[in-house]
Amino acid sequence: MTQKVPIHLMPLDEILEVEAGTPLLDVLFGYGVEFPCGGEGRCRGCRVRVLDGSLPVTFADQETLTTVEIATGWRLACQANAERPMTLEIAQWEVPILSDDTRFDYEPGEGLGAAIDVGTTTLVVQLLDLSNGQVLAVKTALNPQAIHGADVMSRIQYALAERDSAKGKLILEIRNVLGNLVLEALKDTKVDPTSLREVVLVGNTVMHHLFCGIDVEPLSHVPFQPVRDGLETLSALGLGWIGCGDPVIRFLPCVGGFVGSDILAGVLATGLADSNELSALADLGTNGEIVVGNRENLICASTAAGPAFEAGRIRMGMRAALGAITGVSLRGGRLHCHVLGNVAPRGICGSGLVDAVSAGLELGTIRPNGRLPNGNGELELQPPVSLTQGDIRELQLAKGAIAAGLRILLEKIGARLEDLHVLYLAGAFGNYVNRHSARRIGLLEVDLERIHPAGNTALRGAKMALLSKTTLHQTLPKVRNKIRHISLGSDPRFQELFVQNLGFPDQIQI
Repeated sequence: MTQKVPIHLMPLDEILEVEAGTPLLDVLFGYGVEFPCGGEGRCRGCRVRVLDGSLPVTFADQETLTTVEIATGWRLACQANAERPMTLEIAQWEVPILSDDTRFDYEPGEGLGAAIDVGTTTLVVQLLDLSNGQVLAVKTALNPQAIHGADVMSRIQYALAERDSAKGKLILEIRNVLGNLVLEALKDTKVDPTSLREVVLVGNTVMHHLFCGIDVEPLSHVPFQPVRDGLETLSALGLGWIGCGDPVIRFLPCVGGFVGSDILAGVLATGLADSNELSALADLGTNGEIVVGNRENLICASTAAGPAFEAGRIRMGMRAALGAITGVSLRGGRLHCHVLGNVAPRGICGSGLVDAVSAGLELGTIRPNGRLPNGNGELELQPPVSLTQGDIRELQLAKGAIAAGLRILLEKIGARLEDLHVLYLAGAFGNYVNRHSARRIGLLEVDLERIHPAGNTALRGAKMALLSKTTLHQTLPKVRNKIRHISLGSDPRFQELFVQNLGFPDQIQI
């Protein structure tokens, strides 16, 4: 008989029983423990504290955690197995996920529909009445694939490591969780589940491929061109979605490379393709996707910004959840931190990171070249949270890539930053980042009044396609064909601009 090991999770006061030898990585993700590096032991995102029992100290623990942390019971969950009974302290994250409640024109239909934003980190499902466009239910969740890595390249590497078995696991994970969210939304409304007629999904190119069962290998190397990135039509029964009838399921097409249908939906939602003015849309995630243009000309690209805006690779980085430093301001010449939930801080999120560096530049505790002049290699924010030289470097790399990407797209169409009428910021980071701080560090180099947080444009665009056959079958293909995709990685001018934008401005009028 297989031996069972009890694990007591605090402060949830919940007891799990798992088979002896089970990796903690396999059981703790659902309880709020993050694994940003995919279980490689290269980050601190999965830290747990042993309150009772014991976990052996691993080499990764010694390399990543401080001596004091190890002595007080902290361990990397991704490197540990459940061998003996133990009590673990975990910090369950309450993650705010950006939804959308914007009203727009629709074409009345019959039955129900669902719009889904398939994010790398978070998932949003909205159930709608097709007759009037009303949102009936909203369901959100973390993307279960995040256990294999926080960014899309980590997912690709995982999928290719064991070929079909790993790829199949990623496909099942995303299909199953989305199917369950749709069923939960239907149950909440107490309607006949067979009245679900249509589902429209949007997401980046990797999410598109992994949901639709398309090979991601071409995305693992230059020129990063997918073999199939168009509109995919599937059936609920074919996906294993039992209990919701058999609606038509459409994953909207990608634009090219790593620019997915979430950006195409964003162009729809913001009206870029209909604008007379020069505008831009930027999604500042791990792959910073940018679209620039107007009704005459649209050009887009993705730039590997890295996960710094989502606090990935930041020593004490975390998402914007309970205990995260989400903002930093100057008060009387001193740093003042805003901690989500008004509790003791345990990390810093992307918006807090941008604020902290902006404030450090104003104080002179961070130099324009990004160096810390205080000699100890850290900028203390609010104990125990501080920024290291490596953290600042990660932000420099991310903001340098975005700033260079925007500039080169403008150059390609013969325009300058001053010519931009509006810069729309899509997604959670774009919605919550302080625009003053973003401009101070040189991330967004346009006037503040021209920077517009646009919310979840991906979900809004998915709903527009769901609620209008004209949009789905006529407008969407026209917009996609109008957008020209370029690859930045092989462009010498991009490399030149990237290096130029690594530093921070000496000072700036904000």
